[in-house]
Amino acid sequence: MSSRGGSGGASGDGMVPLGVLLKRELSSDKIEKPDMLYGLANHSKKGEDFTFLKTECQRGAGEGATTFCVFAVFDGHNGSAAAIYAKENLLNNILCAIPSELNRDEWLAALPRALVAGFVKTDKDFQDKAQTSGTTVTFVIIDGLVVTVASVGDSRCILESADGSLYVLSADHRLDVNQEEVERVTSCGGEVGRLHVAGGAEIGPLRCWPGGLCLSRSIGDLDVGEFIIPIPHVKQVKLSSVGGRLIISSDGVWDALSFESALDCCRGLPPDAAANQIVKDAVKAKGLRDDTTCIVVDIFPPEKSSPPLAPPKKQGMGVFKNMFRKKSSESSSHHLEGDYIEPDIVEEIFEDGSSILAQRLDLEYPICNMFKLFVCAVCQIEIKPGEGISVHANSKSGRVRPWDGPLLCTSCQAKKEAMEGEKPSKALSRKQDASE
Repeated sequence: MSSRGGSGGASGDGMVPLGVLLKRELSSDKIEKPDMLYGLANHSKKGEDFTFLKTECQRGAGEGATTFCVFAVFDGHNGSAAAIYAKENLLNNILCAIPSELNRDEWLAALPRALVAGFVKTDKDFQDKAQTSGTTVTFVIIDGLVVTVASVGDSRCILESADGSLYVLSADHRLDVNQEEVERVTSCGGEVGRLHVAGGAEIGPLRCWPGGLCLSRSIGDLDVGEFIIPIPHVKQVKLSSVGGRLIISSDGVWDALSFESALDCCRGLPPDAAANQIVKDAVKAKGLRDDTTCIVVDIFPPEKSSPPLAPPKKQGMGVFKNMFRKKSSESSSHHLEGDYIEPDIVEEIFEDGSSILAQRLDLEYPICNMFKLFVCAVCQIEIKPGEGISVHANSKSGRVRPWDGPLLCTSCQAKKEAMEGEKPSKALSRKQDASE
């Protein structure tokens, strides 16, 4: 199932503003920092799956600074170089895009934009090394009860809440299942089709040419073309105080198991045993045809000695619940004025899967002046006054002025244009040179 974003900001229609959720969290009896257990399992076929797990990341020196956790899966292809590079550099690139001295709600509000900048910078820096491997990424940041997921490719992250409801927190960027991405790639100059064999028959999944990649978004893949973009789908949610279970897995799991099957096969098991059971069932179903990696994370109240286990599935709950409960802005304002009694539900704060960099770097936030004026919004280098290029430089919208920020340096502007098909990508340029 593909989860696609369309909302333009944290306070979009029907969504609960981040500041409202955080005030509830701090003012109610709910916990601010839950306990967490996690488990990891992997069966390797190609040696191209990598994971990143860090439970004590420093958020910064701002007001109320605390630690946050990161769990990520990198599924490499055409070699492991891109997966290794992303594992070693992505988190730092994300954090460099967040100004220091922010309090918690400001930090979390800045995170979706910083994830976009960090993904694009990591891709740009790796491509500068002229290596041709690529990687999918599913990157999960957990700060208190707020979970933020950024994803490119076909590794996935799902959430099961305490009542047994299933939420899809990532997107699937396989060309076979995402028609919007097919249209984007072809409009940017790529070709999409299946492999041709003798007699004109077509076999296998849809692929992008040149290169033959089945995905429309990844980090790396210099030989495919820059219309295969690193701009991630980002979803940010707030869990109820009861917590829930996250499953983060490479496509070796999802090619064999449905979301519901993965949850069912490990229900009642602790995270380490759950991850092992998911991988075991995936390999049993399809054989070890690909690297198969799974991270299971349980989030639960600290006063409990073990995480809450979801109850057995009720009749009629077989249909995936991938739509979030959303409060209206009117009800949110009303509850702030008095006592607030909140049911155990998962609430959406933010979602956007747009491929347009200008949209992703120019979101509205609860505070002003969050980002430095004369710094490239992607690579964070200083730009002298008058030298920066607005991310809206080629915008046809009358609602923005092209001289307004955020600003890009010359190099990042060239990257933006290549991703949007406004200039030949490096792969197509090499193809044209070879034909001449």
